[in-house]
Amino acid sequence: MIIHPQYIQKYSALEMLAKQVVEGFITGLHKSPFHGFSVEFAEHRIYNPGESTKHIDWKLYGRSDKLFIKRYEEETNLRCQLVIDASSSMYYPVDEKTTAENQNNKINFSLKCAAALSELLLRQRDAVGLSVFSDKLNFHAPARSSTAQKKMLFTELENLQQHYNPKSNVETFAGTLLDQIAEIVHKRSLIIIFSDMFDNADKEDALFSALQHLKHKKHEVLLFHVHDKKSELNFDFENRPHHFIDMESGEEIKLNPQQAKENYLTHMSNYISNLKTKCGQFKIDFIEADIAEGFDKVLYAYLVKRAAML
Repeated sequence: MIIHPQYIQKYSALEMLAKQVVEGFITGLHKSPFHGFSVEFAEHRIYNPGESTKHIDWKLYGRSDKLFIKRYEEETNLRCQLVIDASSSMYYPVDEKTTAENQNNKINFSLKCAAALSELLLRQRDAVGLSVFSDKLNFHAPARSSTAQKKMLFTELENLQQHYNPKSNVETFAGTLLDQIAEIVHKRSLIIIFSDMFDNADKEDALFSALQHLKHKKHEVLLFHVHDKKSELNFDFENRPHHFIDMESGEEIKLNPQQAKENYLTHMSNYISNLKTKCGQFKIDFIEADIAEGFDKVLYAYLVKRAAML
């Protein structure tokens, strides 16, 4: 079952949206060829001989004749830091006729994915944190698994969704900020990054160095390359003059897309290929995330990575 953004637009609250996405995903997963894949959300875990009997659920023992330990919010299997690129290029494409929370752009797709992942992580009693960057570290909350943490995360995601001005020409400093995040995040965490990776060409080495830094700090990394495949990767525009504006620098140019398409595709293909190669060298999971597709690919990639870590 593929869950498309249009399916959940009727839910105004990001948290309700996340619940619907996760529940639909789990239902689809159980009906898919991957039905044997473990997605366990129980409030208990099996009692291991030799452990304290203090937290055994005796009522459950009476019903099942099996010993289970009650699980508490502070018990976590995994620590995950969600990292979102909030630079101006992430607000592409802009639909001036649509409200902020209903924009079908890269930032909104990333926020909805982050909300769904937060819901999934916290259901599994994992700890989740959030970092948001652009030209500076806009927000950082260390990973926790409490109810208060969940409320705070969704509040921050909703604020980011509703109050950002996409015309503010905020540049990307991914390399510098990912370096900073690598230092402040708890060791041996899962770092999940949502970014279009559109940094300036002269900062490319710094970006790759920052990705390597994350691995050096013993983090596992999932990098979701968020993009509008039709226009950004395929440069698929009508054969007529267009007015192109760089959302980060504000630079403008008028041209017919066909005049620049061949050079653009060559440059983009080389850049993506280089990025994939570097991620492969650093053992970073690089995953294409097209905003025109559903959220399942993101959630499934996380589950596969989580299973490999535990």
